[in-house]
Amino acid sequence: MTISDKILSNHVGKKVVPGDVIICPVDGVMATDTTGPLAIKAFREMGGTQVFDPAKCALILDHAVPPPNERIANLHKMMRSFAKEQDMRLFEIGEGICHQVMVEHEYVKPGDVFVGADSHTPTYGALNAFACGVGSTDLAATMMTGKIWLKVPHSIKIKCQGKLQKGVSAKDLILYLVGQLTISGATYQAIEFEGETFESMTLASRMTIANMVAEMGGKAGIVNPKGLILDYAYEGIEPDIYAKYLKTYEFDVADLEPQISAPESPDNVSNLSNHHGVKIDYAFIGTCCNGRLEDLQSAAKVLKGKRIKSGVRFLIAPASKSTLLDAMKDGTLQTLIEAGASIITPGCGPCVGTHQGVPGNDEVVISAANRNFKGRMGNPNSNIYLAAPATVAASALHGEITAPDMYLT
Repeated sequence: MTISDKILSNHVGKKVVPGDVIICPVDGVMATDTTGPLAIKAFREMGGTQVFDPAKCALILDHAVPPPNERIANLHKMMRSFAKEQDMRLFEIGEGICHQVMVEHEYVKPGDVFVGADSHTPTYGALNAFACGVGSTDLAATMMTGKIWLKVPHSIKIKCQGKLQKGVSAKDLILYLVGQLTISGATYQAIEFEGETFESMTLASRMTIANMVAEMGGKAGIVNPKGLILDYAYEGIEPDIYAKYLKTYEFDVADLEPQISAPESPDNVSNLSNHHGVKIDYAFIGTCCNGRLEDLQSAAKVLKGKRIKSGVRFLIAPASKSTLLDAMKDGTLQTLIEAGASIITPGCGPCVGTHQGVPGNDEVVISAANRNFKGRMGNPNSNIYLAAPATVAASALHGEITAPDMYLT
């Protein structure tokens, strides 16, 4: 059995195989200010009166914070009211991005099944959990019952060997893998990541890997627990030696170069050197993909004692309040601000294009986010490149797409 087979079988109480349709108990659910109001409405329409377990349900204000207009402010008000009524946790403005705070506050742990009304919910696979995104209506039903219906996915194995070289990070690796599998190469599959490359990764880097499973079309993405260090004891779930996979991919990534995703699709990936020198107007670091402390630290390492290029604006949205405080304590934040970066409210920030940093017409953006579809950041007439945080920082420094390796010793 694969990891996802085992996790789902453990929860259902019997052996399941790919293709089975199951009713599966969940260990937690969450919704954001984008999906929560619709889920609450559906919950009411279904006759819901009480969530299945308030301690396992959470609402997060993160996509449009602080609210940019009256309509969104009232949606936030609705969510606060529902959370109070149900005695469930609501993470307020500035507490952070849903996927970051769910991990920080231990709503999801290894071996869990977790459901979120957000497409990047597979991020929790970094914890060796089965996590998937669903629509607001499915989430409402899960909040009521504590169960989700699923078709057990087939599994794909991605095995990577080799140590990433200087200037190459988990973001570069996952961009490369998205480019190899393409944006629909794993539709409704569970991807399992294993091999020495992943074993040496921090939890933050593993979250970056699992996060962009969504950009392959995956249902879930699970990192093998070998090498995973957490603040608490856990029992990891590994696949059987003879587990059956729909496909297996093997890559030696020791010589992988910094990668970049060019407009207008995350799988439009090539070596950064192919785009070296492209002028940029706007740099952004943050999101559920790359707004964690190690991401900000890598940017600070590039920028320490320097100033970003005149004419370039550089926005940073820490993934959580905890990340922001840690970056303050170790001097990372001061380095970034002195270099010319602007720090905005912990949350999704410009990623979805609701507010807080919409680019202008014909402007070129280099972003540490996970999507660069046309109009993704709020303006269909801008161009978005995706890259690792260190690359974003180096590019902001030079005013053009630049590899970071010369700054990372």
